[in-house]
Amino acid sequence: MAITVNLDVVMATRHMPAGELAARVGITPANLSVLKNNKAKAIRFSTLEALCRELDCQPGDILEYEEGIDNE
Repeated sequence: MAITVNLDVVMATRHMPAGELAARVGITPANLSVLKNNKAKAIRFSTLEALCRELDCQPGDILEYEEGIDNE
């Protein structure tokens, strides 16, 4: 998949621990880990919205399209 998840970078710049972010967003730490490690096949808009709200960022800060990249 040519979509890269930069969630770990955004979390680091915001000094947001994974456990705290998971609790604020309302997802399990395991599901947050799946997102952070680029293993997710999909993300709900409601989850993306909550991540952006809690990290004070835009979806494009978290998700990046790279043509010709296959992360699978």
